Amino acid sequence: MAAVSESQVVGTELERVIPKVRVVFERDPGFAGHIKQKDVEKISYRQMRVPLEMSPGGNFTYFNPDGGDLGRGSGPAWDKAVVQAVFMSEGIEYTKLAQWATDDSRKAIQNAVRRLTATATEELIRQLNSQIQTNGSGAIGTITSVSTTAGVDTYTCTTDGYGVRLMRTNQVVQVYDSTLATLRGSGTITTWDVVNKKVSVTPAIASSQTGDRIVTAGITTPTSLPGLFGVPYHDSNASTGIWLGFDRGTTPQIRATRVNANSASLSMPLPRLAINQIGNRVGQNNTYNPNAWMHPCQAAAYEQIGFLMTVINQMPSDGKVNLSYGNRTASNMQMAGAPVKTDFNWDQTRIDFLDDDVWGWGETLPIGFYTTDGRKIFEIRSASGGVNAADIFYMVVGRQAFVNNPAAISYIDTLPVPSGY
Repeated sequence: MAAVSESQVVGTELERVIPKVRVVFERDPGFAGHIKQKDVEKISYRQMRVPLEMSPGGNFTYFNPDGGDLGRGSGPAWDKAVVQAVFMSEGIEYTKLAQWATDDSRKAIQNAVRRLTATATEELIRQLNSQIQTNGSGAIGTITSVSTTAGVDTYTCTTDGYGVRLMRTNQVVQVYDSTLATLRGSGTITTWDVVNKKVSVTPAIASSQTGDRIVTAGITTPTSLPGLFGVPYHDSNASTGIWLGFDRGTTPQIRATRVNANSASLSMPLPRLAINQIGNRVGQNNTYNPNAWMHPCQAAAYEQIGFLMTVINQMPSDGKVNLSYGNRTASNMQMAGAPVKTDFNWDQTRIDFLDDDVWGWGETLPIGFYTTDGRKIFEIRSASGGVNAADIFYMVVGRQAFVNNPAAISYIDTLPVPSGY
């Protein structure tokens, strides 16, 4: 008689599922989550005014006390920056089968709908951290090369310092020409390869080409800066364009200070120069306490400088050997006295010296569910006019980032990206 084989008993075997779900991507809040809650200003949809004292006024002169003319005087000048909220949403959709098949601990290791609800806010904040790395145009990538296979475009993005870090799988994006004037088309990111700096977009966009920009969905006029005003918008010494209502060309007071590395590797004088340039603008007695925000690759470059001038005396009794400077957060590193803060979404080619006290949010709508008549979850309608067996909800926010003293921030740019990043 033949022995019973495994194939004959497979129907009785128990399936083991590890009860902990591992997340294989990140939802870091980064700089967007770092802007302090105390610096949120509640605003209507009318423009919020940020008052600025632009010049001290007064007329200093020598004079002849023997009846000489003292001249006329003058007074200080005030003006205002203007901020208006922009609105962003994160849509989460699921089928009824996904809900019903996981709504009990005897069916699944986690409730799918509860998990989606619990992580939706985290994902929206992660997207805010992507948008705050843009200049307000919503552009989140620059196409270096295009390849098309079976109706799918694959974009390699190695031109700028972001790669594809500011994008996400399943995100709908638009492709504009390099001037952000011509819309090529739109599609959905179906593959997100951070390591190789590639995304696949479906369907293929026939006219996409090298130099084109990948832009967040929902923005129809990128050149008019309708998106979130991010770090490159505020921390910029540009002398053309507009900053919160001011003409950059005629108002040097609202330009940040730039230190151009000229593609040379990070060196010790550059951070000190960036810090001193802030003091040169706002004065020695004016309190400014910037953090040095950067991608971890520049923190690693700074660490390499430290290796060259450090002697480590390690005794056998000291226990674990650690030849690097602290942990991966760089929390114990300082750069010219500024605490080092790292964000993997940061431009790999620059370091920004940002004072917490000059950054804030103007907020019309706090982060929360999109709600209509008390409803937070909405059914999907089918083409027939009936109801699909699927639901959708949205996490929404209406806010804008502002800086109340651009002279108190500075940046180093055109840094080379260290090998391996």
